Amino acid sequence: MDQDSLSIALVGNPNTGKSTLFNALTGLNQKIANYPGVTVERKVGSSNIEGHRHKIIDLPGTYSLNHNKIDERITYQALIGEYEYESAPDLVLVVVDSSNLERNLYLATQVMDLNLPMIILLNMADIAEERGLHIDAEKIEGQFGVPVIPLIAKRAKDVEVAKAAIAAHDLSLPEPLRWKPDPPLEAAIDTVIEEWIKPYTNLPARSHIIEALRLISDNQLTDDLKQHPEKERAQQVIQRARTGIEKNGGNALAAEVLKRYDFIGTCTQDAATREPRGDTLTDKIDAVVTHKIFGPIIYVSILLLMFQSIFSWAEPFMNMIDWVFIETGNFIATQLPGGMLNDLVVEGIIAGLGGVIIFLPQIMFLFFFISILEGTGYMARAAFVMDGFMSRIGLHGKSVVPLMSGFACAIPGIMATRTIENYRDRLLTIMVLPFMACSARLPVYALMIAAFIPSERVLGIFSLQGITFFGLYFFGIVMAILVAFLVKRFSPSQAQTPFLMELPGYKMPKWSSVFYNMFDRGRIFVVQAGKIIMSISIILWFLASFPQQESSEQTTVSKASIEIQSVSGKEELSASEQIRQSYMGRLGRLIEPAIEPLGFDWKIGIGLITSFAAREVMVGTLNTIYSIESEDSNIATLQEKLINDVHPETGKPVYTIPTAISLMIFFALAMQCMSTIAIVKRETNSLKWPAIMFVYMTSLAYICSFIAYQAGNMF
Repeated sequence: MDQDSLSIALVGNPNTGKSTLFNALTGLNQKIANYPGVTVERKVGSSNIEGHRHKIIDLPGTYSLNHNKIDERITYQALIGEYEYESAPDLVLVVVDSSNLERNLYLATQVMDLNLPMIILLNMADIAEERGLHIDAEKIEGQFGVPVIPLIAKRAKDVEVAKAAIAAHDLSLPEPLRWKPDPPLEAAIDTVIEEWIKPYTNLPARSHIIEALRLISDNQLTDDLKQHPEKERAQQVIQRARTGIEKNGGNALAAEVLKRYDFIGTCTQDAATREPRGDTLTDKIDAVVTHKIFGPIIYVSILLLMFQSIFSWAEPFMNMIDWVFIETGNFIATQLPGGMLNDLVVEGIIAGLGGVIIFLPQIMFLFFFISILEGTGYMARAAFVMDGFMSRIGLHGKSVVPLMSGFACAIPGIMATRTIENYRDRLLTIMVLPFMACSARLPVYALMIAAFIPSERVLGIFSLQGITFFGLYFFGIVMAILVAFLVKRFSPSQAQTPFLMELPGYKMPKWSSVFYNMFDRGRIFVVQAGKIIMSISIILWFLASFPQQESSEQTTVSKASIEIQSVSGKEELSASEQIRQSYMGRLGRLIEPAIEPLGFDWKIGIGLITSFAAREVMVGTLNTIYSIESEDSNIATLQEKLINDVHPETGKPVYTIPTAISLMIFFALAMQCMSTIAIVKRETNSLKWPAIMFVYMTSLAYICSFIAYQAGNMF
């Protein structure tokens, strides 16, 4: 290879190990961004191969290049070089699942038609061997005319083989239409290219064959060409091409597919042989985990164990982080001269950041478990197990994967609904997806549970806190089900498209990828949340510190509140009254009557307002408020501050178990994430649906919190 630096694209069907290979090639030299104009993750990294640093691009998994779906279109546009700031790749690595050879090679034949240098990587050779499938890579290479390399992407030595193949490639081009379309189809391709694509579009030359075949098969223009001034001419050309196929007894819709699979069948007839074997380990496990009775039980049990472990395992790390922030605050407070700067840094910035960063271990453990479930192949089984139930309540089977993605963050879950073809099914999934308890809610849940739910053991295995944690996630699922069911009852029904999902073979997750994903998501949380929290903490500190009150202006408080003050109560009263009379205190007390029936005081009200920027900011807000208000050095943690907080007039605790439950229910249901609102607007291309989402979710949260608090006080 003479080139110093190449742009290399990874292409493949979903679940072929493409991301595993990408991580192995790039290591930590990668970054994540979005494709221009669409909110889909774009992974780019670099790899050093024989002294040359090459750019590696991990394109979205796709079954074809027909670009009817947005993920297909992104991959197609990236390959043909249609993005303004990114040219077509110099080399394409087509990652193929060896155990599903024919279906995966379909995409490989389409990439060949783009006339791009390529290598076919037969991944998962171990799974193919387990299923009794023996593949002769040299015979397939001879048929396709491009290098074909068998490998197992999770093995370091096989990754080196892939690197050697990249270094040895001479960038020669494959032969387009090697699958030999029959004469009527070939004539139709020429007609569409010569009479429409070449004279009337600016599409790159390498895309002409794929675009012509798509037009012949679909019989319609893409959205960006529907406004073309010559669109009627295009329809005439397409119809004439289709008629030519049909006059010769062909099927314009299926002609391409049939000929490609004929070619693939010929290539694999002698190159892939299968020896009869009994049930594989995957088959035996699936007999249990996808069972109609045991499957749901196993699914719920896994979730329960996962959330119990998150709560238990993270506690030592959380205590350590809490101690670090407390000691850091105390150290800086003694080093800086007293005054506004000292208060801003200690009570504003450090307290605000510390109140949220403490929950980083729980968020990292959450992504640790999600990565394991995805890496082992169980996540697809969970979707399969829930498919029948989802269909009965009005959601499409394909809704399962986006909804499960919502446990991490609603935004990628909403984007994942693009795989749902039916618009009504997709819209309904988007509208209920924010009920899934995302990681941003976790800090609020963890704070309330640790402070107000007893850590008693249940059945000797689970703790009451862990069960409550799981219950909140389960509560979000139940509410999504109820809303979907009600919509199904009161909206016109439509025929659902069938749900097809591949169940990949079970395998041990690649632990380096699991830990990388865990730490990478932790880093993203710290960086993204940290920026928001720091900004809001500074604003809150100013709002809570001004206008400053003179001691003579302080409001007289009731005798009951004075009696509960300690010896240093005069100083405590001064700080408390300062924040009550500040701009923030006035705003909080202005909205307090509206939220008081939920058990919330003005401090929680301020937290509810700031949490619209990001849900986790709620905890940082409370930490900032209580740090400014409290002068008692014996009360070190936010948890202790909440437990010890009393109403200044009644002397009763501000936080009770009903208050904590009410607050957690409100956060479980309310739409408090502006990023989610923005992505819904983008995905639906309308302000109507995000507005409806905000109103109905917030109203539902208010009603349910009201019922929970009032019932809790009653009983």
